[in-house]
Amino acid sequence: MIQKIFILDTNVLMHDPSALFRFQEHTVYLSMIVLEELDAAKKGMSEVARNVRQVSRFLDELIDEQHDLTQGVELPSYEGGKAGRLLFETHLLAGAVLPESLPRRTSDNHLLSAAISLQQQDPQRQVVLVSKDINLRIKAHILGIHAEDYTNDKVIDDVDLLYRGMVELNADFFKTNHTKKLESRLLDGRGVYAIDGNQVENWYPNQAVYDNDGLEGVVKKCTGHRALVQEVKDFRLAKQNVWGITARNREQNFALNLLMDVDIDFVTLLGVAGTGKTLLALAAGLAQTIDQQRYREIIITRVTIPVGEDIGFLPGTEEEKMTPWMGALMDNLEVLMPDQEGGSWGRAVTSEMLQQRIKIRSLNFMRGRTFLNRYIILDEAQNLTSKQMKTFVTRAGPGTKIVCLGNIAQIDTPYLTETTSGLAYVVDRFKPWQYSGHITLQRGERSRLADFATQTL
Repeated sequence: MIQKIFILDTNVLMHDPSALFRFQEHTVYLSMIVLEELDAAKKGMSEVARNVRQVSRFLDELIDEQHDLTQGVELPSYEGGKAGRLLFETHLLAGAVLPESLPRRTSDNHLLSAAISLQQQDPQRQVVLVSKDINLRIKAHILGIHAEDYTNDKVIDDVDLLYRGMVELNADFFKTNHTKKLESRLLDGRGVYAIDGNQVENWYPNQAVYDNDGLEGVVKKCTGHRALVQEVKDFRLAKQNVWGITARNREQNFALNLLMDVDIDFVTLLGVAGTGKTLLALAAGLAQTIDQQRYREIIITRVTIPVGEDIGFLPGTEEEKMTPWMGALMDNLEVLMPDQEGGSWGRAVTSEMLQQRIKIRSLNFMRGRTFLNRYIILDEAQNLTSKQMKTFVTRAGPGTKIVCLGNIAQIDTPYLTETTSGLAYVVDRFKPWQYSGHITLQRGERSRLADFATQTL
């Protein structure tokens, strides 16, 4: 196999510091302009600044006591792969000719020039420019330079392959698979089915199972060709309401079953705007915190990324700074506010009581904390990276339940895509864990106007 030369853009290292070690036996080339940009971005407490400092530590360890860098340094193998080589810009590259329409002082054009020079010096090896910058990749293709996006952090190849948390049984499923109801294994008054078949191999714990004959269940245990499926509670019935809220469709019913299950510690809900993610999560949290007293309080947080122009500095305490970002919380609290005698005064007292059990926190101050017996809701989780998501989820202490909500089709963070979002990352990684559950909500229930807008705009 002919080795390649991969020229890394600065944004690749800012996104993933371990990118240096992910190109197996091939050569990784770092331009001096990349080192300059890394140096300029090292200050601060942001995720990018932390990644840049980690890259600098990696480079310092690699070149430690290396007196001659003209031939580069050997890269250690990553996760059992083959070792590659890291090449620095130790001398000026000659022979590169760029079109006169391109200014030569920009960092992007410096990388393009380096790619052309390296290809001319070693025509036997393919030179690949790796960048998260779409426009740079476009310019590279125009100049005949092979350019690629950094895809090593992709959770899945296509967003359509993302785990949806539900499986529909075929009409002839029970004819081709052996099934029987275990009457002696009734749990909470709901029947348990034992199902054997080849399809069961692809099922996961707490996955929703349904058919057109009215069966709605959740996989309680799955081993090899055999699975135990328990019927779910029907939260569409008024007597089974959760804090006054009933499910309006099958997906919402499955979601409420996961949210109200005391044995499930981690729940992820995906869905477009208006599918009821926040309302369901908040209703389940209030029911378990105030009525059942299962949790001490509800903590709600989200990433503070504006849709339009940033409005600037926000005064006040941590909770006061976060309040403008929690409009969805206030809207849903109005829906969940029970009717009280005493008119507006009674509603004001009830609102004050509920808000005392609901705390708004910023993700910026999560590092180092441990939450005990809390019900935590993370809204807009699609804007987190996989590393940020790990930092957040690992804050959970004993008795804590985490609910992550988001729509991976509405990502506002630069360099994140549907397949690299931290939300997609946890959905994929947690699906085999017996104490987690996931549902993708599909039907909008906000209003006929919002539902039509979601489908047509």
